[in-house]
Amino acid sequence: MPVHDFKSQRLFVDAPMASGAAVELDRGQAHYLISVLRMKDGAGIRVFNGRDGEWQAVLSMTGRKSGALQLVEQTRPQPPAADLVYCFAPLKQARLDYMVQKAVEMGAGALQPVLTQYTQNQRINLERMRANAIEAAEQCSILSVPECREAVPLDALLSGWEKDRALIVADEAAEENNPLAPLARLRGRPLGLLIGPEGGFSGSERETIAAMAQAVTISLGPRILRADTAAVAALTVLQAACGDW
Repeated sequence: MPVHDFKSQRLFVDAPMASGAAVELDRGQAHYLISVLRMKDGAGIRVFNGRDGEWQAVLSMTGRKSGALQLVEQTRPQPPAADLVYCFAPLKQARLDYMVQKAVEMGAGALQPVLTQYTQNQRINLERMRANAIEAAEQCSILSVPECREAVPLDALLSGWEKDRALIVADEAAEENNPLAPLARLRGRPLGLLIGPEGGFSGSERETIAAMAQAVTISLGPRILRADTAAVAALTVLQAACGDW
């Protein structure tokens, strides 16, 4: 059996998993499987909870619009969680949804909204952020759902930053050098990635970041990128240098 089965439907369920266990579907899950996907009694599906790996399950109809999943066997073990904290200034909602989904696809282990001086969107809908993270994991055969954290001011994030965790900062004002060499030296370390808002960091914010021993500031090239584009570019560069392959 291939490691990634892209033909089977996948569903995140927040319940313990073990062979022979039954998982009741909530109303939304039952509607999705039975009414949207038109799955029938006995249909197979892959399920995961972010903790116990991926499991083969069978749909058991308990009513016309209700059902449960019978767990059969584990198809993939749970991998170690990615040790990458993705820190970002919130954007307007549609672009924020996109950025969250891409961060999950690119291996973020935690999603940390950060409020900077030029942040446009000061409010974060954590439920929506988690729903987008789960959707990305379901669609891309990912087994770990990143932790979705409450927004914090940038100064609080920096003052409480772990001493042994490098903080990679993508800054359009940084010197334009190839970022792969400095990032490669961080391979194997706990990492954080900080993407600023549209408009960039303020002068005082740059000074605070520069004073941090853990900070590694990189350039993403001579082009001005939108914040959501910069996020994908930075995560791609980081994976190229320090990827988990």
